[in-house]
Amino acid sequence: MINMNLKQLRIIHRFTQEEIAEQLNVSRQAVAKWEKGETIPDISSCVTLAKLYNVTLDNLVNYSGEDSGLMVPPKGKHFFGSVTVGERGQIVIPKKARELFKIASGDSLIVVGDEDRGLAIVPQSYMQMFFEQAAFRPDETDR
Repeated sequence: MINMNLKQLRIIHRFTQEEIAEQLNVSRQAVAKWEKGETIPDISSCVTLAKLYNVTLDNLVNYSGEDSGLMVPPKGKHFFGSVTVGERGQIVIPKKARELFKIASGDSLIVVGDEDRGLAIVPQSYMQMFFEQAAFRPDETDR
C-alpha cells in the first residue's frame, strides 16, 4: 500500500526519485526500494513525505485506492466511499462522514449543485454561518 502511494504521489508531484532522496537525505536506491515494496521508510521519513505531499500520515501509509481508483487525498479532503441512491432519492451518509462533520439524526442538510462539478451536501448550520459572514463583509470596491 505505502509503496504504491509513494510512487503515485511522487509522479503526481513531478518529482524524480533523486529529488525525493535529496529532500530526505537518503539514497535514490532507498527511494526505489520503497516504491518497489522491498523496504519501507522509517517514521521520520514518512512524516517528511506526508508534509511534502500534503497528505495525512495515515493516508500515506494506509490509503488504498484500489477499490475507488482514486489517488491519496490531500490533507483535509476525504473519500468516504460510494452510496446507493434509493427509489425516492434517499442516500445513507457513511458513518465516518457523519462523525467527522458532526451530522446527527434530525439535522438539516442543504444539497447544492454545479452542473460542471456535481453535488455537495452541506450542514445547514455551515450555510447559515456562511450567509451571516457574507452579509457583514464590506464590499472590496467600497474601500
